[in-house]
Amino acid sequence: MTTTTKRPAPPEPADHAGVPSAADVAALIAEAPEPRPTLIKTFNAMMAREFRVLRRNAIATFTRAVMQPLLFVFVFAYVFPKIGGGFELGGGAAARTAGSAGTINFATILVPGLMASMLLMQGIMAVTFPLVMEFSWQRTIEDRALAPVPIRVLAVQKIVAGAVQSFIGAVIVFPIVLLVHAAGQAPHVHVTNWALFALILVFASLLTSSLGLLLGTIMDPRKMQMLFAVILLPATMLGCVYYPWSALHHIRWLQIVVLINPMVYMSEGLRAVLTPELGHMPLWGVLLALVGGTAVFSYLGTRTFTRRVVN
Repeated sequence: MTTTTKRPAPPEPADHAGVPSAADVAALIAEAPEPRPTLIKTFNAMMAREFRVLRRNAIATFTRAVMQPLLFVFVFAYVFPKIGGGFELGGGAAARTAGSAGTINFATILVPGLMASMLLMQGIMAVTFPLVMEFSWQRTIEDRALAPVPIRVLAVQKIVAGAVQSFIGAVIVFPIVLLVHAAGQAPHVHVTNWALFALILVFASLLTSSLGLLLGTIMDPRKMQMLFAVILLPATMLGCVYYPWSALHHIRWLQIVVLINPMVYMSEGLRAVLTPELGHMPLWGVLLALVGGTAVFSYLGTRTFTRRVVN
């Protein structure tokens, strides 16, 4: 004798009041307005992401920006004067150019040059090295390329983000050179024109970051060590960081050759508004080089960046 068990019927779904049905949800989705991200909103979102990453790496970024000027100022403005080896610029053509018979300490000469050096170093490093990682093993550039904006806008965003870091790095030099020096070796600097000072800083920051974009898209990631040996080191040593451009008049051929170095115009422009008593380039030449260089490097960097992303 077999017994049969009757399976219980599946419970019927309860009718919850206020819960939309599948048809209602589908209708809501179909009637929802199409999202229309604007160029400005997308650009601001990408910049917000850059600042968030910068804030998370604030300690490393600050340390990188401080170490180079701190070491230079400590050695040249503190150690050398203490051991009797301080540098001074005075007498001869330099004093006649400055319009003074006195001497000018090395810290005064070093302030504009160190700011220009930080502009170049921070601008290139803030753009080039992240680009190398994004194009090589991380491949995160593909996520950025999916943003609802043209690829050239992403390139402009890279330039602006790098320029911000370059600007901050240059500003950090000021408290370092004003606080770290031997007795009697304080730099004599004063801003003669704040609008011109800001203009030079802005265009110098944009120029270095656009140069970093160009280098980051044309250089082989396996040869990035050449960036320091072939580009950054010669640009710093021959960029009028440690001496005014006018002091090279004794070596006329070198005075002409260094004009291909963008750092020369940054150093001389800052020297004109911070230490006008020193000889410096005409401001029209400085501004022409900074604005023209920014336009040229931005155009070339945007083209190579777009081609690299598409390929």
